[in-house]
This record gives sequence, structure tokens and C-alpha cells, in this order.
Amino acid sequence: MTGSNEGVDDAGWKRDRGDGSLLDVHRTVRVDRNAPPWRKAAAFLGPGYLVAVGYMDPGNWATSIAGGSAFGYTLLFVALLSNVMAIVLQSLCARLAIASGRDLAQACRDAYPGYVALPLWFLAEIAIVATDIAEVIGTAIGLNLLFGIPLEIGVLITAVDVFLILWLQRLGFRWVEALIVTLLGVIAVCFAVQIAMVDPNWGDVIRGFAPTTEIVSNPEMLYLALGILGATVMPHNLYLHSGIVQTRDYGTSLPEKRQALRFATIDSTVALCFALLVNASILILAAGAFHTSGRTGIAELGEAHSLLAPILGAAVAPILFGVALLCCGINSTVTATLAGQIVMEGFLNIRLAPWLRRLITRIIAIVPAASVTIWFGDAGTARLLILTQVVLSLQLSFAVFPLVLFTMDRRKMGELVAPRWLAGVALAIAVAIAILNVKLLFDFVAGTLSH
Repeated sequence: MTGSNEGVDDAGWKRDRGDGSLLDVHRTVRVDRNAPPWRKAAAFLGPGYLVAVGYMDPGNWATSIAGGSAFGYTLLFVALLSNVMAIVLQSLCARLAIASGRDLAQACRDAYPGYVALPLWFLAEIAIVATDIAEVIGTAIGLNLLFGIPLEIGVLITAVDVFLILWLQRLGFRWVEALIVTLLGVIAVCFAVQIAMVDPNWGDVIRGFAPTTEIVSNPEMLYLALGILGATVMPHNLYLHSGIVQTRDYGTSLPEKRQALRFATIDSTVALCFALLVNASILILAAGAFHTSGRTGIAELGEAHSLLAPILGAAVAPILFGVALLCCGINSTVTATLAGQIVMEGFLNIRLAPWLRRLITRIIAIVPAASVTIWFGDAGTARLLILTQVVLSLQLSFAVFPLVLFTMDRRKMGELVAPRWLAGVALAIAVAIAILNVKLLFDFVAGTLSH
């Protein structure tokens, strides 16, 4: 074991822990032991916002626009419920990382035999490819809407983010976080202006956050609801968070770990509440602009962009939409690439030069994304984006169940084992996701057979 792993008990794991997660930036952000609490809390600000990016990526846009235009504000409840699930699960990611010194991929490798770990790695890679298809298409659409760049060329331009991450990480991981937070700020401003233009019925908006049985009983609504769930609680985010939390040099003693867990949980919770505001804004914008005007079939980002100006009567609306989409796409490709690195390194224990690792993880994702974009062109991007989110929802259980089981296990987690109430809530979330996915598959098969 390396020096950074000292002071950690590996009881309960089948293998001793190897190198730290994201070794080139592992423990590089200093946490001053003698600083006042607010300064320590500030040192932990950042990872939560990288995670929040995954909760407002272009795949989210497609599902939220489709849901808002088809069913008005009804699916706001799903966005809220998904966000609560996300807050619980992301807090478990921080707990796993800080207690065991492992990210979720490393934990699966060290806890399970190869015949279990390798299929989990394969499923995680599928999830990252699905994620990246959404990010790459979203970025390419953003470039197309703003600058008229063809989709095929836009897809290739997104490959540049590999070099952007490498350059920023050479300056320090805080620079990666600064880029993400700046772009999130731009996205928030764009949506605030657009919502003001739509001026929705706020009574209907508030009622949309209340549950209704129609979400489960209506197969079309359930399909979109699960798409929103898949777009919100994303498998790659569980791997990502458990890796980037370890960029903080928070110490190895139990009190230091407890404090680190508290600050990391606050960071991710606040960031995810911000993500909910953006997600809800996308759905409210679609409901207010399209559903109320009778345009209930809007699902494509390009179509939504072109209709905003005539419906809202303002030429600036589609520009704001395009800018926000491009910022989301850039943010999401950065975080998905980092997640790909964590998954490949963690499961396979491959040690390569940082640039080569990132290039491999990017190629694994960008080749299918580019192929699909070139093949489908403009017409199929909306259906494809929503399908990627449903695929992510189906992959989710294979990341959630190991995470929940690890954090419930006192032998693996020591004193930082999840309290019973938290373990119970997390287990209920994991089971609910699994049941909803079974119903989705049943409805999908039944619908296919009936056609």
C-alpha cells in the first residue's frame, strides 16, 4: 500500500487498497487543520458542483422538455423526488470514500470476486457511453444552434475537452472546479431570464410538485418519469463523487474524517438543490412555453430552440437557450470524462499516463456517440437522448445496490458506517428504483409486442 493509505483499516475487504482514486490529483487540495470551521467548509466546496453537473446535463434537457410539453407541470414531482434520492445517494458516496479511502469502482474491485466485478465494470462503461452520447449530442446541438456548425463536426469538437481537463488539472484541481462553477452560473442566469419571459402560472407550478398516481398508471408518463429519474440520479455520478471527494487532504484521524464527511455532504446537498432549480426551470419553461400553447409533442432541443422566439416574442430567448445548452454540454463532458477515468482505473487497476488514460476513456465514449450522431442526424437526436436516459435508469441499480450495501457494512466502514435510518432510506430508494425499472421493461416489451 502507498503512503497515502496509512491509518486505514482494510478489514472487511477481500483485497488491500491500492493507490488513491485519481492519483494525479489525489489529496492535492489542502485543508488547513488550524483554520476556523468556515474556512475548512470552503475547502470542501467544489466536488458537489461537479456532481450537480450530471443532474442538469443535455439528457436532462431532452426528458424535461418532453415531459413539460406533454404533461405540463405534473412531472415536477418526479424531478423533486429524484433530487431527494440523489442527495441521499451522493452523501453515501462521500461516506464510502472518506471511510474506506476507496471510490465506488475500487470498492467493487476490492469487495467482489472477478466474475462479479467485471460485469459491474462492463455495465458502468455502458452507463458512461450512454452518458457521453447525451453530453456529446447536447454540446454539438448547442454549437449548431449558436454558430451553425454541423452536428458531425460539433461532435468532433467536443473531443477537445480531454486537453482542457489536462491543462486545468496541471494548474490544480481547483481550476477544474472553477470552470464548472462559472459555467453553472451562466446557465442559472440564462434560465432566470427565460422563466421571467414565460411568466408561468405559479399556482400550477407549486401543484406540480405534489404526487399523483397518474405518473405510475400512464405508461407514456412513466416512461418520461423514468427518463427524468435516469437523467437525474446517474450511475457515473456515484463513481465520480466517490473519487473527487478524495482530492481533499482532510487527514486520517476519525474526528478529521467525521468533519470531512459533514462538509462534503453539505457541499453536495447545496449543489444538488441548485441542480433541482435548473432542472425544474427546464420543465417549467417547456410547460409554460409549449404545453400551455398546445404544442404537446416538443421533444427535440433544436425544435424547442426555434419555437422559443415566436412563442415568447423575444429574439434573445433562443440565444439564452443555446448558451445554457452549450455550457451544460461542456460541463457534462468534462465530468463524464473524469468519471470514465475513475471507472477504468478503479475496476481494472490500470495505471497509464494521465493523457493516455483520458484519451482511451474519451474514445470509448466518443466513437459510439459520433457514429450515432452522424447516422441519425437532426431527426433522431431527441428520441436518442431520451433513450440514453432510460438506459441510464436501467443501469442505475448496478451502482446503487453495491454503494448502499458497502455503506451499511460496519466491517468495511468502521465508525463511519451509515446510521440505521440512513441505511433504511437508501435501501428503500434502491428497491424503488429497481421496481420502477422492472415496470418500465415490462411496459416497453408489452408495447413492442402490441405493435
